Amino acid sequence: MLAAMFSGRHRIPKDADGRFFIDRDGASFGDILNFLRSGDLPQRERVRAVYKEAQYYAIGPLIECLDEMQPLASEKVRKAFLDLLPYYKENLERIIEIAKQRAVQRKARFAKLKICVYKEEMPVTPYERPLYNSLRFDRSESETKLFEHHCEVDVSFGPWEAIADVYDLLHCIVTDLGNRGITVDHQCIGVCDKHLVNHYYCKRPIYEFKITWW
Repeated sequence: MLAAMFSGRHRIPKDADGRFFIDRDGASFGDILNFLRSGDLPQRERVRAVYKEAQYYAIGPLIECLDEMQPLASEKVRKAFLDLLPYYKENLERIIEIAKQRAVQRKARFAKLKICVYKEEMPVTPYERPLYNSLRFDRSESETKLFEHHCEVDVSFGPWEAIADVYDLLHCIVTDLGNRGITVDHQCIGVCDKHLVNHYYCKRPIYEFKITWW
């Protein structure tokens, strides 16, 4: 991008002192120059901002280096997990909207929601519990329909197939809401315990989320 800018094919505006003007983040441009000059990489707290500028200037080697640095490396791993939950972002928006409506209706400082977070779509029975140790469990279509139900909660997350467990997803939910400036407290208040068929019960964990607005 920089080579194209100064190739003579483009007009770059100048200020009153004749200096070229590029309408980008000046603070991050210093890190861009340091990399181009000597291969120096930015401090962790500036990685995100510099990464955005590196993409704009299309500096491939810098982008590759930053991809392997924190916090971008961990964010890629986290995203790979969250991509297993297709409605994750929509559910976050739903939590915010429901909590906002309840707080406004009750003219309260906080609102409480019931959230179901479950990793495995497997009901529990005391007679066949050993069969449910693995994540995958093959059932016929007719058997699957017997276990279909909706827990009496505001929002449900799950199931998913990954090593990350329920507490990992809870951490993601609370962190992402926190990044939106929303204060969240949560605690497990029990399980669904809905009787499905024969001796099968749901047993999905239910969490109470308390969202404080002010």
